[in-house]
Amino acid sequence: MALTLDGEERAMRLTLGALAELEAGLEEGSLVALVQRFEEGRCSTRDVLALIVAGLRGGGWEGSAADLLRAEIAGGPMAAAKAAAELLARAFMLPEESG
Repeated sequence: MALTLDGEERAMRLTLGALAELEAGLEEGSLVALVQRFEEGRCSTRDVLALIVAGLRGGGWEGSAADLLRAEIAGGPMAAAKAAAELLARAFMLPEESG
């Protein structure tokens, strides 16, 4: 999956390292609590920012949350929230069984 940042498409994925970095940066709870907040529609902008940064870093981006605060995200905050939710859902999907 990708997100357009300052006019440049950037790959996003939650690698194990990106997930560990994300969990370490969460002020409240664990990754399970983060998933629950998204499922219940209680996610904060901080949750969205943390997920986007982790996904971008998992995709090879070397920026930080401070860099993202100044960046233009194509589609604005709603597109960022949607991308964060999709990224989180994909990270915890079970691989489809091959028939």
